[in-house]
Amino acid sequence: MSDSPRPVTDQHALPQAVLWDMDGTLVDTEPYWFAAEFALVAEHSGSWSHDQARSLVGSDLHESARRLRTEGGVDLTIDEIIGDLLGRVVEQFRAAVPWRPGARELLTATRAAGVPCALVTMSWKVLADELVALLPEGTFDAVVTGDSVKRGKPAPDPYLEAARLLSVDPARCVALEDSTTGLTSALAAGVPTVGIPCVVELEARPGLVRVASLEGRDPAWLAAVAAGAASDEGASTPLVR
Repeated sequence: MSDSPRPVTDQHALPQAVLWDMDGTLVDTEPYWFAAEFALVAEHSGSWSHDQARSLVGSDLHESARRLRTEGGVDLTIDEIIGDLLGRVVEQFRAAVPWRPGARELLTATRAAGVPCALVTMSWKVLADELVALLPEGTFDAVVTGDSVKRGKPAPDPYLEAARLLSVDPARCVALEDSTTGLTSALAAGVPTVGIPCVVELEARPGLVRVASLEGRDPAWLAAVAAGAASDEGASTPLVR
């Protein structure tokens, strides 16, 4: 963890940590997952819809693979489906990294303010490592991936594990999420949560602050979120695809 002093805003203390989802929050890789799913299903002469693809956003990869088998007609084992999807997404990610607006800038500012950060993603380590390698060393003090927890999102386990690794109180952190599955996980762990819709709508919930984008956001705003003083801007509409 950083030994830098942790400044205090005029009104609120900075959060003990910021817990970042990856796909759809830091990087707009959801279209990569969609493309991988459709290609895999087509190769097995199955059928798959955009509604089905959207319903998997933020899900544990075992659940995604199970549904691709039972609903999409993919005649492979769960592990084979996961490996195939990850390979396709990693290949697309290496070709182009689609940062979400304001995400990288807020991550940089948060680290500069001395606030620890964790990556909390249902993608597996092989993909998370691709993102981590693009950032300055030490950007994330902890990384929790879908293959490192027994129960993935929407269970609270991934966020509770991140808080444990950082030795922080979940209630004094902030989580950043783009999916219903992800925000359900964070809120169940007791973490004040920001929802930034990407491909699915996010309904209002206690403890959730919805914003259209992270552009122009700073650590002082994160402090307000942690203190329950930030306004829900009602940004429930995802980006048009």
